[in-house]
Amino acid sequence: MTDDQHQPEQQSQQPTVELAGAALRALSHPMRNRMLGLLRMYGPATATTLAGRLGVNTGATSYHLRQLAEAGLVLEDDSRGNARDRWWKAAHLGTSFDTGALLESEPELTMGFLHGVGQVYAENLFRAIDELQTQSPEWLDASLISDYLFQLRPADLKAMVAEIQAVLEKYSSDLTQPLPEGAEQVTVQIQAFPRETR
Repeated sequence: MTDDQHQPEQQSQQPTVELAGAALRALSHPMRNRMLGLLRMYGPATATTLAGRLGVNTGATSYHLRQLAEAGLVLEDDSRGNARDRWWKAAHLGTSFDTGALLESEPELTMGFLHGVGQVYAENLFRAIDELQTQSPEWLDASLISDYLFQLRPADLKAMVAEIQAVLEKYSSDLTQPLPEGAEQVTVQIQAFPRETR
């Protein structure tokens, strides 16, 4: 889960954080997950800015920012703001985790985290659908909202996901650099899982 763009100063960020312990506890709350995603995507922000984007009060975002900071997921941006106007930035560009290991060690926190991730993914999709009517023909033609059904063994699915990840890596770029002309941020969401059989 990751995304960052536009902010050259974010080159100082670590690429990823391994999810465990305090970071898992912090991100098991959906609001913190959303806030961290916004900081990664749009760069440094204040509690007030985040509150406006999320439709909540500043007290809530201030509290959650402190929790994220205690977990080492966000840092105060000393290059901006003043005593009354604190700015925060993401400490990492992305999050990596081993789902099986987390479910074994911290099942409840992991389920809270994964449900939050699923909620964010669903919101991303609904937002994209809502914006379809205002998209240019080129972006409409390039976009995809679809699913596919296969009959696979676990090893087959693992191999497929590895091939897809290799393709995504081919198109990866330095997200701390300005957008190239004609480019937009693009989210590619992938969920691969066994379906309930009847």
